[in-house]
Amino acid sequence: MGVHLTLLGTGTSQGVPVIACDCGVCASSDPRDSRLRSSAMFYVDGADAPDGPRHLVIDTGPDFRQQMLREKVDSVDAVLFTHEHKDHVAGLDDIRAFNFRLKRDMDVHATPQVQEALKREFHYVFRENPYPGVPQVRLHGLNEDPQNIGGVEVLPLPVMHYKLPVLGFRIGPIAYITDANAFSPLTWERLEGVEVLVLNALRKEPHLSHFNLEEALEVIERVGPQQAYLTHISHLLGKHEDIQAELPKGVSLGWDGLRISTP
Repeated sequence: MGVHLTLLGTGTSQGVPVIACDCGVCASSDPRDSRLRSSAMFYVDGADAPDGPRHLVIDTGPDFRQQMLREKVDSVDAVLFTHEHKDHVAGLDDIRAFNFRLKRDMDVHATPQVQEALKREFHYVFRENPYPGVPQVRLHGLNEDPQNIGGVEVLPLPVMHYKLPVLGFRIGPIAYITDANAFSPLTWERLEGVEVLVLNALRKEPHLSHFNLEEALEVIERVGPQQAYLTHISHLLGKHEDIQAELPKGVSLGWDGLRISTP
């Protein structure tokens, strides 16, 4: 089974550049310094599903439409949500394009807490007798238990975002974790043997609810993946080229559109 991950967006909640900011990062001409809100897409080739490869999107943030167009995505099998913050759910309405193209409801996997938030934010989707043309969503529960989603085995990775529970996800040798500043014992266990780890690293200074760069590097050293990529990056971290030069071997800054593949 080949597992691939595309980083659809690697920015924090405001994205980079930040509106009305003229700092060196926001003014950078390096395309790697332009970061949409954090999201990712797993592509699993050779899954046991009867209809073949699967595309699983992690979070539909405010830039979801732009990300799908940029990557020329024409099929999404399911959406998995990490948590309910606006920068991770705001683009849910745009899944209706896949409703029309694939002629089916979109399977959306989320914890009960996230489902309640979706029903508040997108009340018109979930109301009785909805307006014609709204997104068609089929909700599925999500918790810490291993999941089989369309023939793909998904391991949820419980983490904390200050006081908010968040889920990362591991599929095969790749793990994706965003918006975290603490891991549960179960997550440390489920990260054993992971080959590629994608992890949030907001900035160099400490933060209430995110790993900063030093903390993220400590986590990566403990997990010991062959390769690690940093995501959910603020303009306060610094320019891609400058920070990359400071990172240890086997650790790279992620960038929008980066495609990660394993055998």
